[in-house]
Amino acid sequence: MKHIFFAGTAAALLASGYAMAQDATLTIEPAHRTVIKQYIVKEHIRPAPIKETVTVGTVLPEDVSLQPVPEAWVSTAPEVKSYEYVDWNGKVVFVEPKTRKVVSIVD
Repeated sequence: MKHIFFAGTAAALLASGYAMAQDATLTIEPAHRTVIKQYIVKEHIRPAPIKETVTVGTVLPEDVSLQPVPEAWVSTAPEVKSYEYVDWNGKVVFVEPKTRKVVSIVD
């Protein structure tokens, strides 16, 4: 009986480790995407000088300045609160600050 318990516990730990190791992504509702894009246009946010192609999962270089998410976005789209962003070629790129990994792109 102990072997079954330990095997079950080990399987659960492995499964949870796998789930935590998966890449994080951020899903933003279409209405929230519109608010975010309007803010970028209205505030004339300066684009980041990134020459490479950026996709979800890309790690941005250290020389790219990440910006804190404006409070106006958090009040409308609370899911973006723990991220930072850059404007890249007219697209808002949300980044996980600790890893600098791109989690969502709003175009």
